[in-house]
Amino acid sequence: MTVIGYLANGLVFSSIIVLGSIGLSLVYSIADFANFAHGDTMTIGAYASLVTFGAVGGLGGAVLGLPYGFFVALVVGIAAAAAVAVITERVIYEPLDVDSIGLLITSIGIAFVYRALIQIRFGSDFTRFDIQPLRPIEALVPYGVRVTLHDVAIVVSAAVLVVGLHVLLQYTDLGRKMRAMADNPDLARVSGIRTRRVKLWTWVIGAGLAGAGGVFLGLFNQLSPRMGFNLLLVIFAAVILGGIGSVYGAMAGGFLIGMINQLTPFFSDVVEALPIWPGWLARLLESLISIEYANAIAFVIMVAVLLVRPNGIAGEGAT
Repeated sequence: MTVIGYLANGLVFSSIIVLGSIGLSLVYSIADFANFAHGDTMTIGAYASLVTFGAVGGLGGAVLGLPYGFFVALVVGIAAAAAVAVITERVIYEPLDVDSIGLLITSIGIAFVYRALIQIRFGSDFTRFDIQPLRPIEALVPYGVRVTLHDVAIVVSAAVLVVGLHVLLQYTDLGRKMRAMADNPDLARVSGIRTRRVKLWTWVIGAGLAGAGGVFLGLFNQLSPRMGFNLLLVIFAAVILGGIGSVYGAMAGGFLIGMINQLTPFFSDVVEALPIWPGWLARLLESLISIEYANAIAFVIMVAVLLVRPNGIAGEGAT
């Protein structure tokens, strides 16, 4: 595969990471704690979509190779993830009189509960959407790009959701209130902003984007009860890289981490092709720069960037 092909795969994977990263950063900036159940919220959205798609089927048409029923299932997956997150916030998080560390620890327990319930209902085996796989787009194959219309649908859908969030944050009353709460929650409260309602909408939007990311992850790869959990550290890396609490930083961090993850095989090919290494060093580098270590390489690059910009790409006060 050519570098263009790796970049194309990276764009698809980055679209999924960006959706998960935005949701996590949004909740952190307003609810003020790192939600470790965020990855499993993605899984909830994916499985809710799977069940819905099994019920509605194709609905007689298709867009970008995906049946209309898939987009209905996508909306249901987003709604299910948002509903579960809001119920969890109202029933568990809100009544707790603990600090952000206590909420973080609680969210770890919530993640285990989510995962266990999904595994009880669906088992631990991998599964897929009942959608016919497509061949790569013929016009792109000569350039070494092997993406399908399904991959294009993921990128386009993610772009629509990200643009929609940008419009909401910048041009609506709710968005202005959310930005005010993220900057100074106490000042927002005394200014008359109904912070409880804003926090509710934050959970709806953040978890909804996570649910969409989970659905696309299931379409891109496959579904399993651990799918969101397995991606959680990558999402945290993207949020930290972008600047904790910065939604736009999370977008940039998610894009970079997703690209690095998918470009790892290309780096391995480059190491193998360059004749400048001693044999033992070449073998060592090839073993380290491999797809199995893709996430670890992303973390190493994250640390390197943070050494230069300690607050992340878009973090306040970054140098």
